[in-house]
Parts: sequence; structure tokens; C-alpha cells
Amino acid sequence: MKRIFAAAITATLLMQPLAAEETEMEANHPYVGMWVTSDGRIRHELLPNGRYVEARGSRERAYEGRYEVTGTHIEYWDDTGFTADGDFIDDVLHHAGMILHRQ
Repeated sequence: MKRIFAAAITATLLMQPLAAEETEMEANHPYVGMWVTSDGRIRHELLPNGRYVEARGSRERAYEGRYEVTGTHIEYWDDTGFTADGDFIDDVLHHAGMILHRQ
């Protein structure tokens, strides 16, 4: 029961809105926008508020969560609890063995 309660609190905290200055900072970040694999199957939309939506094939909202960029490195925290990361190299996102280009 304690683990379920802790997970619920963590999920609630992760979904809290960002302060206005954080939102504005993210909106001006060079990596905000849509990133897509060459076949169009995987689509990452990095939103200006520090959230992301990942579409896979016909599933438009397959994964959602928050992200944080430090330099050229991106960390993802999915709302379901898993984490992932990637790197931007020459304006290409390398993530979990995939290569995504800006759309």
C-alpha cells in the first residue's frame, strides 16, 4: 500500500505545471518541436512546457511524460514510470537506437 501511495504522489508531482519562467525558457529552446524517424513511424513532439508526446505508428499518444535537456543530452521520464535518454548530434536526435530528424 505504501508503494502505491508513493507512486501516486510521485506521478502527481511530475505532472505539476512549470513556473512561467521555466515554460518561457523551454519555448525558446532549440530542440522544442517535432522529431521523426525517416520512415515516419516514431514521432517525438518536445513541447515548450517540458513535456513530450511520442507517437508510434497509428498510436498518436503511445507515450507521454516530461523531458529535460542539458547541453545536447535529453532525459525522458514517462508518466508510466520508465526513463530513457538520448543525444542531439548535428541536429539529429539519437534515442534508443533510433535516429530522429527535425520535422
